[in-house]
Amino acid sequence: MGEIPEGLWSHPELAAAVTSEDWGAVFRTYRKLTGVSQTKLGERVGLAQPDVSEIERGRRRVTSVDVRQRIAAGLSVPPGLQAAAAQLARDTAPVAGLALPGAAPDEDLLTRVTSVVDASHRVDAATLDWFDRLLAEHRRAEDLIGSRPLVDVMRQQLRTVVDLYAGARGPLSDRVVRLAAEHAQFLAWMAQDQDDTATALAWYDRSHEWALEAADVNMAATTLNMKAHMAWSKGRATRCVRLAEASRWSAPGTSLGVQGMATQMVARGHALGGEADEARRLLDEAQGLISRASERPENEPVWMYFYDETWFTLQRGMAALHLRDWQAAVDQLTVGLDALPDEYRRDKTWFRACLAHALAGAGESAQAASVALASVPDAAAVGRPHSWNELHTTAAVLMRRGAKEGRQVVAALRDYD
Repeated sequence: MGEIPEGLWSHPELAAAVTSEDWGAVFRTYRKLTGVSQTKLGERVGLAQPDVSEIERGRRRVTSVDVRQRIAAGLSVPPGLQAAAAQLARDTAPVAGLALPGAAPDEDLLTRVTSVVDASHRVDAATLDWFDRLLAEHRRAEDLIGSRPLVDVMRQQLRTVVDLYAGARGPLSDRVVRLAAEHAQFLAWMAQDQDDTATALAWYDRSHEWALEAADVNMAATTLNMKAHMAWSKGRATRCVRLAEASRWSAPGTSLGVQGMATQMVARGHALGGEADEARRLLDEAQGLISRASERPENEPVWMYFYDETWFTLQRGMAALHLRDWQAAVDQLTVGLDALPDEYRRDKTWFRACLAHALAGAGESAQAASVALASVPDAAAVGRPHSWNELHTTAAVLMRRGAKEGRQVVAALRDYD
C-alpha cells in the first residue's frame, strides 16, 4: 500500500465519517485526500470497484462486521477512531435517525402558529415591518460574525413571531406565517453552517410547510434549494441535482433570482458528479436568469440580497473546482473574492479556502500555502467546520504532491485546534 499522507486521519471530515460509520463518506473523502482510484481503494479493503462505487453513492450499506473490519484494516484507520465509532454505535438508539436534537423545532410549534387562540392584543403592520427589518439585520450580522452567536437569539425571536399569530387578523395572519417561514429558513441555514444536519433538515421542513401555507412560492422553492445545497456539501451529487430540480419546477411563479439560484445549484450538482457539459450549460442558463433579475431587484425576496454577479462568479469557480479545471477555478475565485465586500467575512473565508485548494491543485504550492495560512484565523473564528475542512483538504493536496508547504498549513491549523 502506498504511503499515507501525514495527518490524513486528523482531517475532521474523514474522522467524522469514520466515527459515524458513514462508509460512503469515508471512501469519498479518503480518495479525495489521497488521490487513489476506486479500484486501488477496493484492492486495499478487499472489495471490487463496482462495490466501492455503490457504497460511495449510498446505494449499498456496509452492515457486515467483517467488511467494516476489512475497511478499517485496509485503510489503516487509527484504533482511537475505531473505538469512537464503536462507542457511538453503542450509545445510539435503534431509531435515532428519526429523533431530532434539542435544537430542533418544538413539537407544538406548528400547532401554535397555525391555530387561532385568544389574543390579548392586535398585531399591526408596523410591528411586522419592524420584525422584517430586524431579521434582515440579523442576516447581515451572520455574514460577518458567523452563525454561532445568533442561534439562541433567532430561536427566541421566532417564538415571539409565533406568538404574534394570535393577534393577527386577515392578511396579517398570512404575513406572520411568512415571517415565521423566513425565520425557520434562517435557523436551518445556521444549523447547516454548523454541520448539524438533523436540525437543519427539521427547520427546512418546517419552513417549507409554513411557506406553502402562506402561499410564499419563493420561500418554498428556496427551502428545497437549500436542501440541495446541503446535499452538495455532503458530496451527494444526485440528491443535489434532484432537490434543485424540484426547487426549479415545484413552485411556479418564483422570481427570476430564485430560479437562477436553483439552476446554478443543479449545475453545481452536475459538476460535483463530473458532468462538465451539463454543468456549463446550466451555468450559462443561470447567468441569463441572474442578469434579467438584476434589472428588477425590487421583484426579488429580501433574503436574496447576496445574489449578484460577484456571487455567481464565485459559484462558477466552485463548479470549476469540482471539475478539476484548476486554472479556471483560480481565475474565477480570485475575481469573485476581489469584488466581495469585507462584511461577507464568513463567505470570504470559505471562498479563500477554496482558492487555496484550487491553487494547490494547479501546482502553485507556495501561493496555495500563502492563501491558506492567511485564512486560518478567520476559518477558526467563523469558518468551522466547512472552511476548516477545506483548509485541511488543501494541506492534504499539498502533501500528496510532495510540497513542503503542506506541513506549514497543517502546523498552522493545529495551533488553532
